[in-house]
Amino acid sequence: MAQTATISPVRFHLLTWLRQPVDNSPLIIFRLFFGLLLALEAGGAIATGWVKRNFIEPTVHLPFIGFEWLKPLPGDGMYYYYGLMAILGLLILFGIYYRASLAAYMLLWWATYLMQKVSYNNHYYLIILLCFLMLLVPANAYASWDTRRNAAIRSLTCSRWCLAIFAAQIGIVYTFAAIAKIYPDWLQAMPIKLWFSVKAHYSLIGPLLQKHELQVFIAYGGILFDLFITPFLLWHKSRKWAFIASLFFHLFNSTVFQVGVFPYIGIALSVFFFNPETIRRLFFRKKPALSVTDTQPNAVPTNSFTPPIFYLLTIYFIIQLLLPIRHWFIPGDVHWTEEGHRMAWQMMLRAKTGTIYFEVRNPLTGQSQTVYPTQFLTSKQASVLPVRPDLIWQFAQFLKQHYQKQGYQQVQVFAFAQASLNGRPYQTFIDSKTDLAAVPWEPYKHASWILPYAQ
Repeated sequence: MAQTATISPVRFHLLTWLRQPVDNSPLIIFRLFFGLLLALEAGGAIATGWVKRNFIEPTVHLPFIGFEWLKPLPGDGMYYYYGLMAILGLLILFGIYYRASLAAYMLLWWATYLMQKVSYNNHYYLIILLCFLMLLVPANAYASWDTRRNAAIRSLTCSRWCLAIFAAQIGIVYTFAAIAKIYPDWLQAMPIKLWFSVKAHYSLIGPLLQKHELQVFIAYGGILFDLFITPFLLWHKSRKWAFIASLFFHLFNSTVFQVGVFPYIGIALSVFFFNPETIRRLFFRKKPALSVTDTQPNAVPTNSFTPPIFYLLTIYFIIQLLLPIRHWFIPGDVHWTEEGHRMAWQMMLRAKTGTIYFEVRNPLTGQSQTVYPTQFLTSKQASVLPVRPDLIWQFAQFLKQHYQKQGYQQVQVFAFAQASLNGRPYQTFIDSKTDLAAVPWEPYKHASWILPYAQ
């Protein structure tokens, strides 16, 4: 007798819950917020000079390793590039060709993310992830130009998974940010003390920021906020107070640290934790309320959470859980080696400074040349280079190619680097006996030429 396949009760109830129709107001209002923030981020990059500093002024570009083929547009091209992204952000906001506009923004943003990493920021990475998730959901089904153009896509509901994936994503960000903060220097508020020392001139709060008690409070408060904000937003009895705490936390970070749009994205993502009906009453009072039959499991097509979407999201979230812990499997202190630091929600955890110069040698002739980064790089690039091993290696490859063009038949490149972590004394960072021009880049293992951190 043939056996019938069975589905575990837990999985059955989870899938039923994820497929359940709910009011789509959180998704719609987030599209409005997100589109506006995307437009402001792109337009602000032009207005603040960020595009100029990172794409126009540099003559040597330091992209993610393996993406050297991605080059900034020549001349003023990157201004037009970011101007186009600002327009696409507005198209997303108003729901005008929503998915095409969102896909275009994501690809353009992703390219600029890979094109340079001197100004790496966690929220640049988060924007890519959110764009991807937004492509999967019908965020243009209400209050959009697309619904006026095609009334057939208009809907008051979406499946619950369309909201849950955003709560899960920001929950991952917060949780791993909390875990990353639990290390000795943060618990002693050492990086916070260094950051606040240059903010004494701030009106009103400047002198307060110099108080050690406040610095310790912020260090431990940051851990507690990141660790508990997700469960407190999920629990209906604490949700309101958690949201108020989130407002204060993010606005404080925006004021003191000027960390771009991330605080406002964090605030906007809070809508996915609230009852959809509450969001409807707050933002869409003219939108019809759902009836009991609207929210029955069979009120929308049962394939709204199709197997391809299920497996795609399963793989996606597994990757999101693995990337932040990969540095645990690489020898050395991640704050020192930087190996596994990016895409791991290691957000503002250490203050690091350094000095560096290079010696280029031709072993055939005995020629040698001392090179300082400022001879080729902008001041911003030169300030970041000494503390990022991958940038040091990339610059060594650039010097190798440069001096080969100058007539060196063989080129050796040695780095003489000193670094300080969280205000401690400087110590040797890179093995000056290693010819970096001859060392291959190995992204999945520890680079032996990064010297151990002596605490």
